[in-house]
Amino acid sequence: MLFSDIIGQEHIKHHLIKTVENSRIPHAQLFIAPTGSGVLPMAIAYAQYILCKNSNGENNNGNASCNLKFEKLGHPDLHFAFPVTTNEKIKKHPTSNDFMQEWRQFVKETPYGSLFNWYQLLGIENKQGQIGVDEAEEIVKKLILKPYEGGYKVMIIWMADKMNASASNKLLKLIEEPPERTLFILIAENEERIIKTILSRCQVLHFQPLTEYNIIDTLVKKHQVEENQAIKIAQQSNGNWNKALHLLHHDDNELAFERWFITWVRAAFRAKGNASVVQDLITWSEEIAKTGRETQKRFLKYCSHFFRQALLTNYNASSLVFFESYENNFDLEKFAPFIHGANIEDINLAIEDAIYHIERNGNAKIILLDLSMQLTRFLHQKEEH
Repeated sequence: MLFSDIIGQEHIKHHLIKTVENSRIPHAQLFIAPTGSGVLPMAIAYAQYILCKNSNGENNNGNASCNLKFEKLGHPDLHFAFPVTTNEKIKKHPTSNDFMQEWRQFVKETPYGSLFNWYQLLGIENKQGQIGVDEAEEIVKKLILKPYEGGYKVMIIWMADKMNASASNKLLKLIEEPPERTLFILIAENEERIIKTILSRCQVLHFQPLTEYNIIDTLVKKHQVEENQAIKIAQQSNGNWNKALHLLHHDDNELAFERWFITWVRAAFRAKGNASVVQDLITWSEEIAKTGRETQKRFLKYCSHFFRQALLTNYNASSLVFFESYENNFDLEKFAPFIHGANIEDINLAIEDAIYHIERNGNAKIILLDLSMQLTRFLHQKEEH
């Protein structure tokens, strides 16, 4: 993985390279990064720079054999852990070892991919994976061994915020006092979900979303996209390269989410004082509840984003509005006046609360119907002047 192939994040690249060149590599690091910002390829490039004894800021001038092993993610001193669960192939006690072939495919094809993309590849998008105690035991087994090639051992834990309490507690001592020349790189999206005892033992590095310039420049130079189209995609992708690629290739999920959203807000608006329309909301809740929990969570985050775009439209912040509807019969400007300062916070809190309960395996149909009834009230709330 070449540093030069990673989009943007130049100050992070510079910092990581300096830690190696100055021989000041922290033994436990936590990379906090939003989806699509390039944190996984950065972590792999960093591990390669260390293990292959590369120099001059790039991964092509050190140990040639080592660099070749990294191209195939086959270096014996590079280890990965990531969220997994049972599927048709693995019926019980799943660990990352059981899915390494799929993992290498995922990293090669979608290095900026999301957790949902990973679940899709495994065919488990209707489930929620985790890093459990079985995984923690495997990590301990791998790291108590000496390095195969005499240098460092590197353990990259992707989506460490999906590590349960049992796994976290089992790894705590190892992270605090790892074997000699052992490096932990934990990657997470939500810092608050990392237990404080692990957080306190890691050097934390925060990644920022990619800039619009980063995305436009990459789309134009590497994907031969016309500049005007690249600008639109960059505005809509919110610093997420994974989303930019989905928009470039007309991701079906975006279209489905928009249709679900429009159906929902129209029914919620009409439901006040109209009992017959409540049945439409029940039907809608049942339809969304049939999808996997990760899809439900992604859709609700999409809704939150949609409401923010409506708020910006209502307050004439046109330079920040980049929504383009796939549906010809929906006008954001007509919807926007119903989203304002008096209800946007309530709407966002209700959506976050729904996501929280869905993550904890609540009954999705009841959660979504309750959210819908709240939205019915919020949409008719008057703005204070």
